[in-house]
Amino acid sequence: MATISEALAIALQHHQAGRLDAAEQIYQRILQVEPDQPDALHFMGVLTAQLGRHQAAVDYITRAIAVRPNAAPYHLNLGLAYQASQKLDEAIASYRRALQLQPEFVEAHCNLGNALIEQGKLAEAVACYHRAIELRPDFAEARSNLGKAHLEQRKLDEAAACCRRALQLKPGLAEAHCNLGNALLEQGKLEEAVACYLRALELKPDFPEAHCNLGDAFFLLSRLDEAAACCRRALDFNPDYADAHMGLAVLELLRGDLGHGWPEYEWRWRTKQMPPRSFLQPRWDGGSLTGKTILLHAEQGLGDTIQFVRYAPLVKRLGSMVILECQKPLLPLLATCPGIDRLVAQGDVLPDFDAHAPLLSLPTILRTSLDTIPAAVPYLFAAPALVEHWREKLRTVSGYKIGISWHGQPGYGSRLARKIPLQQFASLAEIPGVRLISLQKGAPRKELAQARERFPLLELGDEVDQAAGAFMDTAAIMMNLDLVVTSDTAVGHLGGSLGAVVWIALPRPPDWRWLLDRSDSPWYPTMRLFRQKISGDWTGVFQEIQDALRKRLAIT
Repeated sequence: MATISEALAIALQHHQAGRLDAAEQIYQRILQVEPDQPDALHFMGVLTAQLGRHQAAVDYITRAIAVRPNAAPYHLNLGLAYQASQKLDEAIASYRRALQLQPEFVEAHCNLGNALIEQGKLAEAVACYHRAIELRPDFAEARSNLGKAHLEQRKLDEAAACCRRALQLKPGLAEAHCNLGNALLEQGKLEEAVACYLRALELKPDFPEAHCNLGDAFFLLSRLDEAAACCRRALDFNPDYADAHMGLAVLELLRGDLGHGWPEYEWRWRTKQMPPRSFLQPRWDGGSLTGKTILLHAEQGLGDTIQFVRYAPLVKRLGSMVILECQKPLLPLLATCPGIDRLVAQGDVLPDFDAHAPLLSLPTILRTSLDTIPAAVPYLFAAPALVEHWREKLRTVSGYKIGISWHGQPGYGSRLARKIPLQQFASLAEIPGVRLISLQKGAPRKELAQARERFPLLELGDEVDQAAGAFMDTAAIMMNLDLVVTSDTAVGHLGGSLGAVVWIALPRPPDWRWLLDRSDSPWYPTMRLFRQKISGDWTGVFQEIQDALRKRLAIT
């Protein structure tokens, strides 16, 4: 009969060769004879982790550590099991314990960095990778992960350089090809990114992240069928991969398939970008609200809140009292929305309520289709006194008054171009009788001085939206304009919600809410959409806008 040591050696041979069933049988037989054999417990934990049974892995390795507490590899693998279960604090504690026992344990430094990245502690993660590389300069995995950390820090050149060095050291490292693809994607080098993801998948066909990221690249290249296929392929290997579900959600919503798109969009709560809110009260599932109080809560950008607050009156009609928690700057504007009984700023103490719902989940709960989008406008209103104030201010501005905004913030999960070079608006200023008025907020206003050297552009000063609150003056100004021309930004949503005439210049591909191949929007009946035919080509878009404006003004 084989000794315990001989049986362990045979089990390890099976284990390393990928014959997990055979290895597991031998480990189990060893543990029947010697229940506290630490190596058998440890390797059984490693094996069960490989099989996705992470809690069993934690239990086995914890038992091994109880017998042999100073074995650094045990703590390392316990950390891996915890990390796979998203118990990051426990994982980090395990890695740190491994390093206390073995300070030059290279893999523990690297894995600690990996866990810290997941917690968003990027500077600490970078330090871990640098220490691992200092101890082992040819550690390709650490260099690749350092590239990932730099990518999270938006240090794109450094990220790409780290990944390229990793691939010099280990050309067959699929993860490094994928990380390099991510850096190139963020740099806008889409075809190069595609090549990296394809190479990663040649090396590791069952790599869900590479499939999903390849889908992201195909989406930005407007190769939508291929993007959808990549997301589905990622889900073949990991059915609970939230980013892949979100990729499909965006594609389905963009194509107008709201019946499938809205439920998929609920996966946003399982992505790193959108941690769900935690309430004792249940989330509303569409059931009766008669006599109850519901909390609706904003969740993304200002434009999203302006767009989806339209659902508050629908919820109110179901017999409920409606509380809306929103971004503090929007309180004055949203106070004009019918159907809201009480407004609360994010971060303030919430009143009592019976159920809650995120604003962007209301289309799912209410089963919104393209035909049933609540599109009656206006549903937000400018203050009459401010409208009159700005009418007087603009009284001396003659001609056809067009408000413009050229720069918006990136939306949730978006790499889409929400900014337009300000000089593109010069083509509109060329039209006789047209006066351009800036509605732009924030840092992009610095571009105004240089632009005014090329074409006339009126700026209304720093007083806008200061005393009255965010968007309040802007809303009143819009009521005194003939047209608003804007990039995909909150200004467009504001104009649409007010029932103002708004023209939006969209990138290729556009954000999902603008759908495909149509010049109107089911969300805003007074809005017209102008789309890039070629990605990055704003000149073509503004030629169309200029032609439409000349026609509107009957100018040939």
